[in-house]
Amino acid sequence: MKLQHLIPAAVAALALPGIAIAQDAVPGTDASSDSIFIFNSLLFLIGGFLVFWMAAGFAMLEAGLVRSKNVTTQLTKNIALFSLAAIMYWLIGYNVMYPLGSWSIGTDETGGYLGAFGVAILEAVGVTRDGADDYGYASTGSDFFFQLMFCATTASIVSGTLAERIKLWPFLIFTIVLTGLIYPIQASWKWGGGFLDTQWGFLDFAGSTVVHSVGGWAALAGALILGPRLGKYKDGRVNPMPGSNLALATLGTFILWLGWFGFNGGSQLAMGTVGDVSDVSRIFANTNMAAAAGAVTALILTQLVYGKVDLTMVLNGALAGLVSITAEPLTPSLFMALVIGGAGGAIVVFTVPMLDRMKIDDVVGAIPVHLIAGIWGTMAVLLTNSDATFMGQLMPIIIIGVFVFVVSSVVWFILKATVGIRVSEEAEVNGLDVSELGMEAYPEFSKG
Repeated sequence: MKLQHLIPAAVAALALPGIAIAQDAVPGTDASSDSIFIFNSLLFLIGGFLVFWMAAGFAMLEAGLVRSKNVTTQLTKNIALFSLAAIMYWLIGYNVMYPLGSWSIGTDETGGYLGAFGVAILEAVGVTRDGADDYGYASTGSDFFFQLMFCATTASIVSGTLAERIKLWPFLIFTIVLTGLIYPIQASWKWGGGFLDTQWGFLDFAGSTVVHSVGGWAALAGALILGPRLGKYKDGRVNPMPGSNLALATLGTFILWLGWFGFNGGSQLAMGTVGDVSDVSRIFANTNMAAAAGAVTALILTQLVYGKVDLTMVLNGALAGLVSITAEPLTPSLFMALVIGGAGGAIVVFTVPMLDRMKIDDVVGAIPVHLIAGIWGTMAVLLTNSDATFMGQLMPIIIIGVFVFVVSSVVWFILKATVGIRVSEEAEVNGLDVSELGMEAYPEFSKG
Protein backbone atom coordinates (compact mmCIF):
# COMPACT_ATOMS: atom_id res chain seq x y z
CA MET A 1 0.00 0.00 0.00
CA LYS A 2 2.96 2.32 0.45
CA LEU A 3 5.73 3.50 -1.80
CA GLN A 4 8.53 4.41 0.64
CA HIS A 5 9.05 0.80 1.68
CA LEU A 6 9.30 -0.29 -1.92
CA ILE A 7 11.99 2.23 -2.80
CA PRO A 8 14.83 -0.29 -3.35
CA ALA A 9 12.80 -2.29 -5.84
CA ALA A 10 11.46 0.88 -7.37
CA VAL A 11 14.91 2.37 -7.91
CA ALA A 12 16.01 -0.82 -9.63
CA ALA A 13 12.93 -0.74 -11.80
CA LEU A 14 13.53 2.89 -12.74
CA ALA A 15 17.02 1.99 -13.86
CA LEU A 16 15.71 -0.73 -16.16
CA PRO A 17 13.13 0.58 -18.62
CA GLY A 18 10.36 -1.87 -19.32
CA ILE A 19 10.30 -3.50 -15.87
CA ALA A 20 6.98 -3.07 -14.08
CA ILE A 21 6.85 -1.79 -10.54
CA ALA A 22 4.10 -4.04 -9.17
CA GLN A 23 4.31 -6.93 -11.60
CA ASP A 24 6.88 -8.92 -13.56
CA ALA A 25 8.16 -7.52 -16.82
CA VAL A 26 5.66 -7.58 -19.65
CA PRO A 27 6.97 -8.14 -23.19
CA GLY A 28 6.69 -5.11 -25.41
CA THR A 29 6.15 -2.61 -22.62
CA ASP A 30 9.19 -0.37 -22.76
CA ALA A 31 8.71 2.73 -20.65
CA SER A 32 11.12 5.46 -19.62
CA SER A 33 11.71 6.18 -15.95
CA ASP A 34 10.16 9.63 -16.50
CA SER A 35 6.98 8.05 -17.82
CA ILE A 36 6.77 5.59 -14.94
CA PHE A 37 7.19 8.36 -12.37
CA ILE A 38 4.63 10.59 -14.09
CA PHE A 39 1.97 7.92 -14.55
CA ASN A 40 2.39 6.51 -11.07
CA SER A 41 1.98 9.99 -9.61
CA LEU A 42 -1.02 10.57 -11.84
CA LEU A 43 -2.67 7.38 -10.58
CA PHE A 44 -2.25 8.57 -6.99
CA LEU A 45 -3.72 11.97 -7.82
CA ILE A 46 -6.69 10.60 -9.76
CA GLY A 47 -7.32 7.93 -7.14
CA GLY A 48 -6.99 10.53 -4.40
CA PHE A 49 -9.58 12.92 -5.73
CA LEU A 50 -11.97 10.04 -6.39
CA VAL A 51 -11.60 8.95 -2.77
CA PHE A 52 -12.07 12.57 -1.71
CA TRP A 53 -15.41 12.50 -3.48
CA MET A 54 -16.39 9.70 -1.10
CA ALA A 55 -16.53 12.38 1.62
CA ALA A 56 -19.47 13.86 -0.27
CA GLY A 57 -20.96 10.38 -0.51
CA PHE A 58 -20.78 9.83 3.24
CA ALA A 59 -22.28 13.28 3.85
CA MET A 60 -25.23 12.64 1.52
CA LEU A 61 -25.78 9.09 2.79
CA GLU A 62 -25.86 10.22 6.40
CA ALA A 63 -27.97 13.30 5.66
CA GLY A 64 -30.53 11.04 4.02
CA LEU A 65 -30.60 8.39 6.74
CA VAL A 66 -30.96 10.66 9.78
CA ARG A 67 -34.18 12.45 10.68
CA SER A 68 -34.68 15.97 9.33
CA LYS A 69 -34.00 17.58 12.73
CA ASN A 70 -30.42 16.27 12.68
CA VAL A 71 -29.37 16.78 9.06
CA THR A 72 -27.38 20.00 9.49
CA THR A 73 -25.39 18.46 12.33
CA GLN A 74 -24.41 15.47 10.19
CA LEU A 75 -23.32 17.71 7.34
CA THR A 76 -21.28 19.82 9.75
CA LYS A 77 -19.61 16.74 11.22
CA ASN A 78 -18.65 15.46 7.78
CA ILE A 79 -16.96 18.58 6.51
CA ALA A 80 -15.31 19.16 9.89
CA LEU A 81 -13.99 15.61 10.26
CA PHE A 82 -12.44 15.67 6.80
CA SER A 83 -10.77 18.99 7.47
CA LEU A 84 -9.44 17.84 10.85
CA ALA A 85 -8.18 14.61 9.29
CA ALA A 86 -6.27 16.58 6.66
CA ILE A 87 -4.53 18.65 9.32
CA MET A 88 -3.81 15.79 11.72
CA TYR A 89 -2.49 13.51 8.99
CA TRP A 90 -0.06 16.24 7.94
CA LEU A 91 0.88 17.12 11.51
CA ILE A 92 1.57 13.60 12.77
CA GLY A 93 -0.31 10.80 11.01
CA TYR A 94 1.68 10.45 7.78
CA ASN A 95 5.04 9.97 9.48
CA VAL A 96 3.59 7.74 12.21
CA MET A 97 2.17 5.57 9.45
CA TYR A 98 5.27 5.66 7.23
CA PRO A 99 8.50 6.31 9.19
CA LEU A 100 10.85 8.44 7.11
CA GLY A 101 14.06 7.60 8.90
CA SER A 102 14.02 9.59 12.15
CA TRP A 103 13.16 6.69 14.45
CA SER A 104 10.96 3.64 14.67
CA ILE A 105 10.41 0.93 17.26
CA GLY A 106 11.25 -2.40 15.61
CA THR A 107 13.75 -3.72 13.07
CA ASP A 108 13.74 -4.62 9.42
CA GLU A 109 13.33 -8.26 10.42
CA THR A 110 10.52 -7.84 12.95
CA GLY A 111 8.80 -4.89 11.32
CA GLY A 112 7.92 -1.64 13.03
CA TYR A 113 5.46 -1.11 15.87
CA LEU A 114 5.44 2.68 15.98
CA GLY A 115 6.58 5.22 13.43
CA ALA A 116 8.19 8.63 13.61
CA PHE A 117 6.62 11.81 14.95
CA GLY A 118 6.82 14.86 12.72
CA VAL A 119 5.04 16.77 9.99
CA ALA A 120 4.82 15.51 6.43
CA ILE A 121 7.28 17.19 4.04
CA LEU A 122 6.80 17.39 0.28
CA GLU A 123 9.46 17.35 -2.42
CA ALA A 124 11.04 20.64 -3.51
CA VAL A 125 9.29 23.00 -5.90
CA GLY A 126 10.23 22.22 -9.50
CA VAL A 127 12.12 19.06 -8.59
CA THR A 128 14.13 17.53 -11.42
CA ARG A 129 13.99 13.87 -12.40
CA ASP A 130 17.35 13.27 -10.71
CA GLY A 131 16.04 14.89 -7.56
CA ALA A 132 12.82 12.93 -7.75
CA ASP A 133 14.80 9.71 -7.38
CA ASP A 134 15.03 10.53 -3.69
CA TYR A 135 11.24 10.26 -3.39
CA GLY A 136 10.70 6.79 -4.86
CA TYR A 137 8.73 5.98 -7.97
CA ALA A 138 6.00 8.62 -7.53
CA SER A 139 5.90 12.10 -6.07
CA THR A 140 5.63 12.46 -2.30
CA GLY A 141 2.88 15.01 -2.77
CA SER A 142 0.73 12.57 -4.71
CA ASP A 143 1.38 9.83 -2.16
CA PHE A 144 0.54 12.04 0.82
CA PHE A 145 -2.64 13.24 -0.88
CA PHE A 146 -3.75 9.70 -1.71
CA GLN A 147 -3.03 8.25 1.73
CA LEU A 148 -4.75 11.14 3.49
CA MET A 149 -8.04 10.24 1.82
CA PHE A 150 -7.97 6.78 3.38
CA CYS A 151 -7.41 8.28 6.82
CA ALA A 152 -10.38 10.63 6.43
CA THR A 153 -12.58 7.78 5.23
CA THR A 154 -12.04 5.96 8.51
CA ALA A 155 -13.41 8.91 10.47
CA SER A 156 -16.42 9.21 8.17
CA ILE A 157 -17.46 5.67 9.09
CA VAL A 158 -17.77 6.59 12.77
CA SER A 159 -19.92 9.65 12.12
CA GLY A 160 -23.02 7.84 10.86
CA THR A 161 -23.22 5.21 13.58
CA LEU A 162 -23.27 7.77 16.41
CA ALA A 163 -25.68 10.19 14.74
CA GLU A 164 -28.63 11.93 16.40
CA ARG A 165 -27.40 11.83 20.01
CA ILE A 166 -23.68 12.69 20.22
CA LYS A 167 -22.36 16.15 20.97
CA LEU A 168 -20.49 17.81 18.12
CA TRP A 169 -17.25 18.83 19.84
CA PRO A 170 -16.52 15.57 21.71
CA PHE A 171 -17.01 13.74 18.41
CA LEU A 172 -14.52 16.06 16.73
CA ILE A 173 -12.01 15.56 19.56
CA PHE A 174 -12.29 11.81 19.01
CA THR A 175 -11.75 12.39 15.30
CA ILE A 176 -8.47 14.17 16.07
CA VAL A 177 -7.23 11.17 18.07
CA LEU A 178 -8.47 8.67 15.49
CA THR A 179 -6.88 10.35 12.48
CA GLY A 180 -3.70 11.52 14.21
CA LEU A 181 -2.85 8.36 16.15
CA ILE A 182 -5.20 5.36 16.14
CA TYR A 183 -5.54 4.94 12.38
CA PRO A 184 -1.89 5.72 11.46
CA ILE A 185 -0.41 3.45 14.15
CA GLN A 186 -2.33 0.35 13.11
CA ALA A 187 -1.98 1.15 9.40
CA SER A 188 1.80 1.30 9.84
CA TRP A 189 1.72 -2.31 11.05
CA LYS A 190 0.69 -3.37 7.54
CA TRP A 191 1.24 -0.62 4.98
CA GLY A 192 4.22 0.98 6.74
CA GLY A 193 6.24 -2.25 6.64
CA GLY A 194 5.30 -3.10 10.22
CA PHE A 195 5.07 -6.41 12.02
CA LEU A 196 1.73 -7.53 10.56
CA ASP A 197 3.35 -7.37 7.15
CA THR A 198 6.76 -8.84 7.97
CA GLN A 199 5.81 -11.41 10.61
CA TRP A 200 2.31 -12.44 9.62
CA GLY A 201 2.31 -11.89 5.86
CA PHE A 202 -1.00 -10.06 6.24
CA LEU A 203 -2.72 -9.23 2.94
CA ASP A 204 -5.10 -6.27 2.79
CA PHE A 205 -4.82 -4.70 -0.65
CA ALA A 206 -6.83 -1.52 -0.09
CA GLY A 207 -8.09 -1.74 3.47
CA SER A 208 -11.06 -3.97 4.28
CA THR A 209 -9.48 -4.20 7.73
CA VAL A 210 -6.93 -1.37 7.85
CA VAL A 211 -9.55 1.24 6.90
CA HIS A 212 -13.08 -0.14 7.08
CA SER A 213 -12.97 -2.47 10.05
CA VAL A 214 -10.98 0.13 11.96
CA GLY A 215 -13.75 2.65 11.44
CA GLY A 216 -16.26 -0.04 12.42
CA TRP A 217 -14.45 -0.93 15.66
CA ALA A 218 -14.22 2.74 16.65
CA ALA A 219 -17.91 3.18 15.86
CA LEU A 220 -18.88 0.07 17.84
CA ALA A 221 -16.99 1.28 20.90
CA GLY A 222 -18.71 4.64 20.67
CA ALA A 223 -22.17 3.13 20.18
CA LEU A 224 -21.81 0.89 23.25
CA ILE A 225 -20.66 3.75 25.47
CA LEU A 226 -23.04 6.33 24.04
CA GLY A 227 -26.15 4.15 24.16
CA PRO A 228 -29.13 4.03 21.77
CA ARG A 229 -31.35 6.91 20.74
CA LEU A 230 -34.34 7.73 22.93
CA GLY A 231 -37.27 5.49 22.07
CA LYS A 232 -35.31 3.23 19.71
CA TYR A 233 -35.74 0.19 21.94
CA LYS A 234 -38.82 0.32 24.12
CA ASP A 235 -41.02 -2.33 25.72
CA GLY A 236 -39.07 -5.10 24.02
CA ARG A 237 -39.67 -3.65 20.59
CA VAL A 238 -37.48 -2.04 17.98
CA ASN A 239 -39.02 1.24 16.86
CA PRO A 240 -38.00 2.25 13.34
CA MET A 241 -36.79 5.82 12.91
CA PRO A 242 -36.91 6.43 9.14
CA GLY A 243 -34.44 8.79 7.55
CA SER A 244 -35.37 12.16 6.16
CA ASN A 245 -34.45 11.76 2.50
CA LEU A 246 -33.87 8.46 0.72
CA ALA A 247 -33.06 10.33 -2.49
CA LEU A 248 -30.01 11.84 -0.78
CA ALA A 249 -29.08 8.47 0.68
CA THR A 250 -29.22 6.91 -2.78
CA LEU A 251 -27.16 9.72 -4.26
CA GLY A 252 -24.60 9.24 -1.48
CA THR A 253 -24.38 5.53 -2.26
CA PHE A 254 -23.71 6.15 -5.96
CA ILE A 255 -21.05 8.74 -5.06
CA LEU A 256 -19.36 6.24 -2.74
CA TRP A 257 -19.55 3.58 -5.46
CA LEU A 258 -17.80 5.96 -7.86
CA GLY A 259 -15.16 6.94 -5.31
CA TRP A 260 -14.38 3.29 -4.63
CA PHE A 261 -12.77 2.94 -8.07
CA GLY A 262 -10.10 5.34 -6.82
CA PHE A 263 -9.98 3.62 -3.44
CA ASN A 264 -9.22 0.18 -4.89
CA GLY A 265 -7.75 1.09 -8.27
CA GLY A 266 -5.31 3.61 -6.85
CA SER A 267 -4.07 1.00 -4.39
CA GLN A 268 -2.35 -0.77 -7.28
CA LEU A 269 0.23 2.00 -6.66
CA ALA A 270 1.60 1.82 -10.20
CA MET A 271 0.41 2.83 -13.67
CA GLY A 272 3.69 3.02 -15.57
CA THR A 273 3.40 -0.13 -17.67
CA VAL A 274 0.90 -2.09 -19.72
CA GLY A 275 0.72 -4.68 -16.94
CA ASP A 276 -0.07 -2.07 -14.30
CA VAL A 277 -2.82 -0.40 -16.31
CA SER A 278 -4.30 -3.79 -17.14
CA ASP A 279 -4.38 -4.67 -13.45
CA VAL A 280 -6.00 -1.34 -12.54
CA SER A 281 -8.74 -2.04 -15.07
CA ARG A 282 -9.20 -5.51 -13.62
CA ILE A 283 -9.56 -3.98 -10.15
CA PHE A 284 -12.19 -1.57 -11.45
CA ALA A 285 -14.23 -4.40 -12.99
CA ASN A 286 -14.06 -6.57 -9.87
CA THR A 287 -14.94 -3.64 -7.62
CA ASN A 288 -17.99 -2.85 -9.70
CA MET A 289 -19.10 -6.49 -9.82
CA ALA A 290 -18.89 -6.86 -6.04
CA ALA A 291 -20.99 -3.75 -5.47
CA ALA A 292 -23.62 -4.91 -7.94
CA ALA A 293 -23.74 -8.36 -6.37
CA GLY A 294 -24.11 -6.90 -2.88
CA ALA A 295 -27.02 -4.73 -3.99
CA VAL A 296 -28.83 -7.52 -5.83
CA THR A 297 -28.35 -9.97 -2.96
CA ALA A 298 -29.86 -7.49 -0.50
CA LEU A 299 -32.66 -6.77 -2.97
CA ILE A 300 -33.63 -10.44 -3.21
CA LEU A 301 -33.13 -11.30 0.45
CA THR A 302 -35.23 -8.44 1.79
CA GLN A 303 -38.06 -9.51 -0.50
CA LEU A 304 -37.76 -13.10 0.72
CA VAL A 305 -37.23 -12.33 4.41
CA TYR A 306 -39.46 -9.30 4.92
CA GLY A 307 -41.94 -9.66 2.07
CA LYS A 308 -40.94 -6.27 0.65
CA VAL A 309 -37.76 -4.74 -0.73
CA ASP A 310 -36.00 -2.39 1.68
CA LEU A 311 -34.11 0.37 -0.16
CA THR A 312 -31.82 1.16 2.76
CA MET A 313 -30.76 -2.49 2.87
CA VAL A 314 -30.09 -2.47 -0.87
CA LEU A 315 -27.95 0.66 -0.56
CA ASN A 316 -25.97 -0.82 2.30
CA GLY A 317 -25.76 -4.11 0.41
CA ALA A 318 -23.91 -2.34 -2.39
CA LEU A 319 -21.56 -0.70 0.11
CA ALA A 320 -20.95 -4.00 1.91
CA GLY A 321 -20.07 -5.59 -1.43
CA LEU A 322 -17.54 -2.82 -1.99
CA VAL A 323 -16.02 -3.24 1.47
CA SER A 324 -15.84 -7.02 0.98
CA ILE A 325 -13.81 -6.81 -2.25
CA THR A 326 -11.46 -4.13 -0.95
CA ALA A 327 -9.03 -6.53 0.75
CA GLU A 328 -8.29 -8.24 -2.58
CA PRO A 329 -9.79 -6.67 -5.72
CA LEU A 330 -7.04 -7.83 -8.11
CA THR A 331 -6.84 -11.62 -8.00
CA PRO A 332 -10.53 -12.67 -8.14
CA SER A 333 -12.29 -13.56 -11.36
CA LEU A 334 -15.48 -11.65 -12.05
CA PHE A 335 -17.44 -14.65 -10.78
CA MET A 336 -15.51 -14.71 -7.51
CA ALA A 337 -15.96 -10.95 -7.16
CA LEU A 338 -19.69 -11.57 -7.49
CA VAL A 339 -19.55 -14.26 -4.78
CA ILE A 340 -17.50 -12.12 -2.40
CA GLY A 341 -19.67 -9.03 -2.91
CA GLY A 342 -22.90 -11.00 -2.73
CA ALA A 343 -21.89 -12.44 0.63
CA GLY A 344 -21.33 -8.87 1.83
CA GLY A 345 -24.89 -7.97 0.84
CA ALA A 346 -26.22 -10.98 2.77
CA ILE A 347 -24.21 -9.91 5.82
CA VAL A 348 -26.06 -6.59 5.89
CA VAL A 349 -29.52 -8.15 5.69
CA PHE A 350 -28.88 -10.53 8.59
CA THR A 351 -26.63 -8.44 10.88
CA VAL A 352 -28.68 -5.23 10.96
CA PRO A 353 -31.53 -6.94 12.87
CA MET A 354 -28.96 -8.82 14.95
CA LEU A 355 -27.54 -5.52 16.21
CA ASP A 356 -31.05 -4.33 17.02
CA ARG A 357 -31.64 -7.46 19.09
CA MET A 358 -28.45 -6.58 20.97
CA LYS A 359 -29.73 -3.00 21.37
CA ILE A 360 -26.75 -1.56 19.55
CA ASP A 361 -28.09 1.51 17.77
CA ASP A 362 -26.28 2.07 14.48
CA VAL A 363 -28.16 4.81 12.67
CA VAL A 364 -26.78 4.22 9.16
CA GLY A 365 -25.73 0.56 9.37
CA ALA A 366 -22.00 1.29 9.32
CA ILE A 367 -21.07 -1.55 11.67
CA PRO A 368 -22.50 -4.31 9.44
CA VAL A 369 -21.17 -2.64 6.29
CA HIS A 370 -17.68 -1.66 7.38
CA LEU A 371 -16.81 -3.85 10.36
CA ILE A 372 -18.47 -7.20 9.70
CA ALA A 373 -18.22 -7.11 5.91
CA GLY A 374 -14.65 -5.85 6.33
CA ILE A 375 -13.76 -8.91 8.38
CA TRP A 376 -15.44 -11.16 5.80
CA GLY A 377 -13.59 -9.48 2.94
CA THR A 378 -10.25 -9.85 4.67
CA MET A 379 -10.77 -13.57 5.22
CA ALA A 380 -12.12 -13.94 1.66
CA VAL A 381 -8.62 -13.15 0.38
CA LEU A 382 -7.95 -16.84 1.06
CA LEU A 383 -10.36 -17.74 -1.74
CA THR A 384 -8.37 -16.12 -4.54
CA ASN A 385 -4.83 -15.29 -3.40
CA SER A 386 -2.57 -18.28 -2.83
CA ASP A 387 -0.12 -16.16 -0.84
CA ALA A 388 -2.66 -15.70 1.95
CA THR A 389 -2.71 -17.97 5.00
CA PHE A 390 -5.57 -18.51 7.44
CA MET A 391 -3.68 -17.36 10.53
CA GLY A 392 -1.94 -14.66 8.53
CA GLN A 393 -5.34 -13.10 7.87
CA LEU A 394 -7.15 -13.95 11.12
CA MET A 395 -4.56 -12.86 13.69
CA PRO A 396 -4.03 -9.36 12.22
CA ILE A 397 -7.81 -8.88 12.19
CA ILE A 398 -7.87 -9.73 15.91
CA ILE A 399 -4.79 -7.65 16.74
CA ILE A 400 -6.09 -4.56 14.94
CA GLY A 401 -9.60 -5.08 16.31
CA VAL A 402 -8.46 -5.33 19.92
CA PHE A 403 -6.14 -2.34 19.58
CA VAL A 404 -8.70 -0.05 17.96
CA PHE A 405 -11.63 -1.11 20.15
CA VAL A 406 -9.70 -0.80 23.42
CA VAL A 407 -8.02 2.51 22.61
CA SER A 408 -11.24 3.96 21.19
CA SER A 409 -13.15 2.86 24.28
CA VAL A 410 -10.59 4.57 26.52
CA VAL A 411 -10.90 7.80 24.55
CA TRP A 412 -14.70 7.64 24.58
CA PHE A 413 -14.74 6.98 28.35
CA ILE A 414 -12.38 9.90 29.00
CA LEU A 415 -14.55 12.21 26.92
CA LYS A 416 -17.68 10.96 28.67
CA ALA A 417 -16.16 11.55 32.11
CA THR A 418 -14.81 15.01 31.30
CA VAL A 419 -16.90 16.95 28.78
CA GLY A 420 -19.72 14.46 28.25
CA ILE A 421 -20.51 12.90 24.90
CA ARG A 422 -24.31 12.77 24.82
CA VAL A 423 -26.73 15.64 24.42
CA SER A 424 -29.54 16.12 26.94
CA GLU A 425 -32.89 14.37 26.48
CA GLU A 426 -34.52 17.70 25.60
CA ALA A 427 -31.86 18.45 22.99
CA GLU A 428 -32.23 14.99 21.48
CA VAL A 429 -36.01 15.32 21.25
CA ASN A 430 -35.79 18.79 19.70
CA GLY A 431 -33.01 17.76 17.37
CA LEU A 432 -29.29 18.40 17.32
CA ASP A 433 -29.62 21.01 14.58
CA VAL A 434 -31.34 23.38 16.99
CA SER A 435 -29.52 22.40 20.18
CA GLU A 436 -25.98 22.11 18.77
CA LEU A 437 -26.02 24.58 15.88
CA GLY A 438 -29.11 26.76 16.11
CA MET A 439 -30.00 26.17 12.46
CA GLU A 440 -32.07 23.64 10.53
CA ALA A 441 -31.59 21.97 7.16
CA TYR A 442 -35.31 22.18 6.38
CA PRO A 443 -36.62 25.24 8.29
CA GLU A 444 -39.91 25.24 6.36
CA PHE A 445 -40.95 21.91 7.85
CA SER A 446 -41.78 20.87 11.36
CA LYS A 447 -39.31 18.67 13.21
CA GLY A 448 -39.25 15.06 11.97
